[in-house]
Amino acid sequence: MTAFHTLDDLDVAGKRVLVRVDFNVPMEGARVTDTTRLDRAVPTVRELIDRNAKVILMSHFGRPKGARVPEMSLRPVAEAFEGVLGRPVAFVDDAVGDNAEAAVEALSAGDVLLLENTRFYPGEEKNDAEFSKQLAALGDLYVNDAFSAAHRAHGSTEGVAQILPSAAGRSMQRELDYLALALAAPERPVMAVVGGAKVSTKLDVLEHLTAKADKLVVGGGMANTFLLALGHEIGKSLAEADLVPTAKAILEKAKAEGCELLLPRDVVVAKEFAPNPETRVCAPDDVAADEMILDVGPDSVDHYAEELESCKTLLWNGPLGAFETPPFQTATVELAKFAAKLTLEEKLTSIAGGGDTVAAVNMAGVADDFTYVSTAGGAFLEYMEGKALPGVEALKK
Repeated sequence: MTAFHTLDDLDVAGKRVLVRVDFNVPMEGARVTDTTRLDRAVPTVRELIDRNAKVILMSHFGRPKGARVPEMSLRPVAEAFEGVLGRPVAFVDDAVGDNAEAAVEALSAGDVLLLENTRFYPGEEKNDAEFSKQLAALGDLYVNDAFSAAHRAHGSTEGVAQILPSAAGRSMQRELDYLALALAAPERPVMAVVGGAKVSTKLDVLEHLTAKADKLVVGGGMANTFLLALGHEIGKSLAEADLVPTAKAILEKAKAEGCELLLPRDVVVAKEFAPNPETRVCAPDDVAADEMILDVGPDSVDHYAEELESCKTLLWNGPLGAFETPPFQTATVELAKFAAKLTLEEKLTSIAGGGDTVAAVNMAGVADDFTYVSTAGGAFLEYMEGKALPGVEALKK
């Protein structure tokens, strides 16, 4: 049994159900360019429709900072979601107050309404009690289906949940179930891959995972700081010299926890960071003063793949190299393809998350082959850090 309430715990027939979704989608003018987040809301909304609920959707969009910014209106998103859902989606240009109340009053069972951007109101990000009460007045029940916003203690993610009977939507439930599979009760051995530019942005993740994972691969620019901590000359490579003592402490902690910390055995270097420059592969202690490390080398990828083959669970956040610039995507793509192969062979549970990670597995063409790919950024990272997420805590039994 899950530790949090789900749709299975709610009697929604004829009820007004406030659903927090994440419709903070990429736009070009009035056109939604990527419907992934809209698609993920569909199972919950359809189930509520089928169970004769009156569905009232709320979401933030952009950073209007408590002011009404016309270009950040959710009106065009309502139209896009109508196309994705295949049913009419009404829109009201307020999230609280008389207009919103009238729009909700007009709903029949099975209808869907999207409220205006909750961040048009200062009370949203302040988690103001009065704003939360105004939102809660629009519904009988509350469902949070926006894991990607669950790390924010806002009116629509945490405040309303304290007032109305609350539950996780199907997308939120799925996310929490898979993350629990990877972190709370994983099948061992567990490999974690943590990449990215700076140790400072992933410090809490690295420290938390040394106690959770059996093998920890450190990639991206972060790995350079660790190589520096081991005494290697890394030329012009991106690194945080001031965090060398921290990197040494993490190496010691990993050793004490019995976590094998895996660093590059070989690296791909270039004299300039530009598309398709002249490159060479060398050992980490053979980087020239005018060179920079931009990816891990083939021997490292083979080593990581060999280690992964003996694992049962993979948790991945962040690329191994500067993957946006060719040819420095090679290591990330190759390891992602190998992880996908093991997953398809049912030898591995693979969970990936974070913006760059999603882009990387999409680049490798294997997003659908991983067990689960999370579109959440900050929430995924904070969950990996072992932090309690306000929007999740509010749903617990």
